[in-house]
Amino acid sequence: MFQVRIHGRGGQGVVTGAEMLSIAAFLEGRHAQAFPSFGSERTGAPVVAFCRIADKEIRLREPVMEPDALIIQDATLLHQIDVFAGLSADGYVVLNTNHSFEDLGLGDLAKRIRPERLVAVSATDLSLKHVGRNAPNVPLLGAFAAVSGLISLDSVVAAIRDKFSGKVADGNIAAATEAYNIAKAAMEAAHA
Repeated sequence: MFQVRIHGRGGQGVVTGAEMLSIAAFLEGRHAQAFPSFGSERTGAPVVAFCRIADKEIRLREPVMEPDALIIQDATLLHQIDVFAGLSADGYVVLNTNHSFEDLGLGDLAKRIRPERLVAVSATDLSLKHVGRNAPNVPLLGAFAAVSGLISLDSVVAAIRDKFSGKVADGNIAAATEAYNIAKAAMEAAHA
């Protein structure tokens, strides 16, 4: 079973991101589960959502304490809460930022995790460019697909079409595709 924990703030589409990740996995013939964990339910408050993906039925219902991957939608959470709790050295980190991990004070993490499993994508900029609002969840799903190989970009696109329509869907697809390509390029550079 592959477990993902998504950190962000209210209004950034954290819960929708987890749902779309589970839809993408389901479209690939896998079992998936997505659910949120709310504290203060207001815009800007920290929000966590979880997604599990497996080849057989998922019976667990508790929060993900030892994630295989983290998707961090808001870099301001990095030094506010322990978003990296439970992440193993084999884990993946997809972070919404236009700064390097070292610039963010995460040099120790960058040394502990394999470089091709760490990706920073300016998902906010991509969502503003393609959708016209700060919704980093969808671009980060594109980046996650590239880094993890767990789901395909085609499944992310299908999940977007399942959730949105018209120009909103088209903009989100463009943002996810651009993030996917940025993450692929970053992975190739890490291997070089």
